[in-house]
Amino acid sequence: MKIDRRTLAGGIAAVLFTASAAFAAERMPGMYGLIGKMTAQPGQRAGLAQILNDGVAGMPGCLSYVIANDPANPDLLWITEVWASKAAHDASLSLPSVRDAITRGRPLIAAMDTVAETSPIGGSGLDKR
Repeated sequence: MKIDRRTLAGGIAAVLFTASAAFAAERMPGMYGLIGKMTAQPGQRAGLAQILNDGVAGMPGCLSYVIANDPANPDLLWITEVWASKAAHDASLSLPSVRDAITRGRPLIAAMDTVAETSPIGGSGLDKR
């Protein structure tokens, strides 16, 4: 049986990818992720983003919290979160800084959707747990 170089390389890449994903899952069990879509009231995106940004400092168990403008919609924010665990995320909702951000931000929010819950297995900055 003859295997061409491309088929062999593809097979090796698949094995390495699967092995590295399994290794990362073992190293980082229980991480919890959220991807959210938040629509600000017209013209309020910058103010809402600032409130969110101010309210996220020092959250225990938060590995990554990214607030991003949507380039196609001037009122839309994308929020990508990675937490050490779902429990860490849930506990963050009772922090005074987060409660304050929710109170201050609520009038600026037109709509909010959770796009996806995820189970992160690694990535830049996340392997330092």
